[in-house]
Amino acid sequence: MIERKNAASKVFYMLTVFIVVIFSLSCLLPLVYTLALSLSSKEAVASGQVGFFPVGLTLVNYKEIMKDMQFFLSFGIAVQRVILSTLIALAVMIPASYALAKSKKEFAPRNVIMWICMFCMMFSGGLIPWYMTMKNYGLINSVLGLAVCGGLPIYNMILMINFFESISKELEEAAIVDGAGPWRILFSIVLPISKPIIATIALFTIVGQWNEFFQGYVLSTKINYYPLQSYIKQMVVQIDYSTITEDQFASLANLSNTALNSAKIFVSMLPILVIYPFLQKYFVSGIMLGSVKE
Repeated sequence: MIERKNAASKVFYMLTVFIVVIFSLSCLLPLVYTLALSLSSKEAVASGQVGFFPVGLTLVNYKEIMKDMQFFLSFGIAVQRVILSTLIALAVMIPASYALAKSKKEFAPRNVIMWICMFCMMFSGGLIPWYMTMKNYGLINSVLGLAVCGGLPIYNMILMINFFESISKELEEAAIVDGAGPWRILFSIVLPISKPIIATIALFTIVGQWNEFFQGYVLSTKINYYPLQSYIKQMVVQIDYSTITEDQFASLANLSNTALNSAKIFVSMLPILVIYPFLQKYFVSGIMLGSVKE
């Protein structure tokens, strides 16, 4: 009987590993294919010879990116946007979530504010009122406008509220006995033990803001103000061949638009690939503690 259970456990374990490996490959292979395209020659890409390994290995596409100043300008705008939006979101969300995690007895307007937040999460004012609001506040062609245009992410706030509600009340009661006020409790007790949910919310904000491109189109009237993903989205450029030099024409002839775009896409993914491992250790615990309430 015990041997049968052990055999069943091994089968279940192997099946689980197989499923996880398949899902992992489904996420990894598109990234590998994009990298292979970016490192392949123009002829190989045009003829469809590229699979998961480069054909006609070349760095010409990455050298061309180094000459594209607009790419790096948009890259810098995207970095500023991510930093600002993350700091603003956490600065607003942490005190709001801490207050809303209190009971109605401790914070009387709690239920009313929660209903308003839930309503705003379900229904929006529409694109035109949103744009008019951003314009009236002078947030067109502004990094600050790109950072705050998404508003307060209610779903993330709900996760943080649930996390704060799971913190033992005895900790706060002990601090109150020692004479600590609400702000002292928040900064000295609650935040130090809230690293998992803060890292999780920061990761959600970073990934969301880095990959967002539509708002960059709406809030930027010139390409110089485009964040990186908006710039990559409109990479189909019309070239006036009557004005380029012979050397420039020779350079363009050696490039594949698909391979060059793949190189830009791969470079744009690198920051997220670098940041994610540092926050991943907090991710699972942050989601579980922020979504389950005892």
